[in-house]
Amino acid sequence: MVRQQKGAGVSSSKVLEQLRGKHVLITGTTGFLGKVVLEKLIRAVPDIGGVHLLIRGNARHPDAHSRFLAEIATSSVFDRLRQENGQAFEVFLEERLHCVTGEATQPGFGLQPEAFRKLADSIDAVINSAASVNFREELDKALSINTLCLENIAELARQNPSLAVIQVSTCYVNGMNSGQITESVIKPAGEGIPRSRAGYYEIEELVRLLKDSIADVRSRYSGKMLERKLVDLGIREANRYGWSDTYTLTKWLGEQLLMKGLEGRALTIVRPSIIESALEEPVPGWIEGVKVADAIILAYAREKVTVFPGKRSGIIDVIPVDLVANSIILAVAEALGEPSRQWVYQCCSGSSNPVSLGEFIDHLMAEAKTNYAAYERLFYRQPVKPFFAVNRALFDALVGGARIPLSMTRRMMRLLGQDRELKVLRNLDTTRSLATIFGFYTAPDYIFRNDDLLALASRMGEIDKALFPVDARQIDWAVYLRKIHLAGLNRYALKAKSKPRPRSSRARKQAA
Repeated sequence: MVRQQKGAGVSSSKVLEQLRGKHVLITGTTGFLGKVVLEKLIRAVPDIGGVHLLIRGNARHPDAHSRFLAEIATSSVFDRLRQENGQAFEVFLEERLHCVTGEATQPGFGLQPEAFRKLADSIDAVINSAASVNFREELDKALSINTLCLENIAELARQNPSLAVIQVSTCYVNGMNSGQITESVIKPAGEGIPRSRAGYYEIEELVRLLKDSIADVRSRYSGKMLERKLVDLGIREANRYGWSDTYTLTKWLGEQLLMKGLEGRALTIVRPSIIESALEEPVPGWIEGVKVADAIILAYAREKVTVFPGKRSGIIDVIPVDLVANSIILAVAEALGEPSRQWVYQCCSGSSNPVSLGEFIDHLMAEAKTNYAAYERLFYRQPVKPFFAVNRALFDALVGGARIPLSMTRRMMRLLGQDRELKVLRNLDTTRSLATIFGFYTAPDYIFRNDDLLALASRMGEIDKALFPVDARQIDWAVYLRKIHLAGLNRYALKAKSKPRPRSSRARKQAA
């Protein structure tokens, strides 16, 4: 962990000064970004007063502390801390880490009123990174976790007026707007929503309409059909108001709820773009799970996808997770110093160091061609087919045209008593499914700007620029995509391919 030493200049860090002795509550530490934020605070802010984690219990681990020990503390994200100073890490967990068992979507986090007031009084800042990031989530679930539960965050601030609130949102609250997207309140691209004089949008009537629609669907369907209808409802309503999916609509609604609920108080909205593996910290390439771009990379690596809807010249805005975590920590430090201001920061690469979708694909194919064997969990063998990005109309024509005769062939085979799946048809369905979920993000008509975030980093000074870098201009895309990100996916996100089980001697004789 970083230690302040005389003459080292670390003591002049504005971030470390602001966070000294402070207590920070983090939600969402079971997720990818939340873990990286927690790790960086423990490792780089040694004099922080304490870190509080809101964690929901589950069937195996009913309380927050036991779940933290089983599912979070064991993560490889903390390997560097354990290796560099394992004893100090253990002491931090024992003395300054406080686990709170609670449910983000329940009133008062499901705590007793006195416990909620005590929590509010014991913290100086809250980082809300809890979210449902499923683009096609059922509308009721997405609305609950991404919008309505933020009333709990607002209530914390009402209980503690000096509380600094950091809300992790997404650049894609932009929805279907095009052009240069600045760090400001986003206007819906679709059906109108009334706007207040203060600048935020009045969402109460829209939320009421969404709840009524959800109740109507629930009254008419059940089981799997109910789930599908709630997904369809979310997509339909998102499209109506100018968003591509339920996730981005409900995250935008959450921004408006907090801006109104915390008017006149400290609120910082941090909007990352597509978060991917770490550039440097805690180690290059660290990642957890398969993210937005990775689903397409994995499908190409496994030779399931060779064509995808997208614009080669469009800017695919990818940002390493450590730059996002650093942006959040800078925002906390700033908000603690100015408790009555509201800011919006976008953590992105598109305006300062853009990489096009075409370049992204070319880097992937080049590495697959020359070095696929280095990524044995990602590439089972060298892909032999190229990966094309085509416009949506051509994609639909290609996939739809190819699928018709293949579907007819499968039906004919079943009539003849053959129930074997056609691999080509299965791959086409995989392609179409991925295109439905991610197609909007691969045909961008916008560029996210982060001028205000870069200005924040400059205000904090050179020492904090080094301790908490946020500038995407330091990324060498060829190195990051080909060597850091693919290696991280291979090492951290994917399991080793299971070896086929040896056949019994009887099976071998039958085969002979």
